[in-house]
Amino acid sequence: MDGEIFSALEGDLRGLKLARFAPYLFVLLWSTGFVGAKYGLPFADPFIFLALRVLIAAIALFFAARIIHAPTRISRTSIVKSSVIGICLHAMYLGGVFFAISKGVPAGVAAVITSLQPVLVSLLAIKVLGEKLKASQFAGLLLGLIGVVLVLGPSIENSISKIGIAGVFVALLGSTSATLLQKRIGSGIPMLAGTAYQYIASGCVLAFAAVITHGTHIEFTWKFVGAMTWLIVVLSVGAVLLLLWLLNTGSAASVSSLFYLVPPATAIEAYFMFGEKVNTQGFLGIAITALGVFLVIRRTS
Repeated sequence: MDGEIFSALEGDLRGLKLARFAPYLFVLLWSTGFVGAKYGLPFADPFIFLALRVLIAAIALFFAARIIHAPTRISRTSIVKSSVIGICLHAMYLGGVFFAISKGVPAGVAAVITSLQPVLVSLLAIKVLGEKLKASQFAGLLLGLIGVVLVLGPSIENSISKIGIAGVFVALLGSTSATLLQKRIGSGIPMLAGTAYQYIASGCVLAFAAVITHGTHIEFTWKFVGAMTWLIVVLSVGAVLLLLWLLNTGSAASVSSLFYLVPPATAIEAYFMFGEKVNTQGFLGIAITALGVFLVIRRTS
C-alpha cells in the first residue's frame, strides 16, 4: 500500500516539476543533523542518545503507517534486509560520527573523512550495481572532494584522538555499505515499515553499545529535548525517508554525491546560528563543491 502511495507521490512530484528540488531538500535537512548533535551531545552519551532517537523514530513510523493504512507487517526476509541496511546506516554511520565527536574529533575532520563516501560508492557501484559513470561525472566527484577539503581544511587539527578517527572510518564504511545495500536489496521493501525495522535493529545495537561502554547518561534539559525532537522529526523521519526515496529512484553515484554538499551547507548554517565564520577559501570550496555535484547528477536527475 505505501509502495503505491510513494509511487503516486513520485508521479505528482514529477508532474509538478518539484522532484528536481528533492535532492537539495535532502541536503538541507541532512546538514541540520550536525547542528542538532551540537545542541544535544553535551547532555547525553552518544550511543544512548542515538538509541533513544531511532527507537522513538521507529514508533513514529509505525504510527504513521497505521494512519495512512500502509502495511506494518513485512516478510521475514524483508525484515532481515532492512535490519542489515539500518545497522549500516544508523548504528555504524551515526554511531561512528557521534562517538568520534564525543572523543574530541572536530566535526570538520569527521565531515572530510565521511565525504569520501561518494567516491567509494561510485567506484563500487560500477562493480556491484553495474552503473556507468561518464568522464564528467568522475570529474565532478573529484571537484566535490576538493571543495569539501577547502571548506573544512582550516578546522583540521594535528592532535586528534586515534580511537575517534577509527570511529569516523566505521561511519564511512557504514554509509557506503548502506547506500549500496539499499540500491541492491532494499528498493522493493515497503518504505515506512522497512525504515521502522531499520531503526529497531540499529536501536538495539546502539543500546548494547551504550551499556558495554557504560555510556547511558542522559540529562533531560529543554535543549536536549528540543535537539532530540528535531533529530527525530526532521532527520530520522523526513531526511531518511527522502534519502531512501532518492536511492530508489536514482543512481547510487548521483545520490551519494549529494553528501558533498552537506559540509558546506553545515558551514553556512553554523555561520548564521553560531557565528562560525566562513573565510574566502571556504566560499571557494562551496562553489567548487556545488559545481562537482552538478556534474554528477545532471545526467541522472
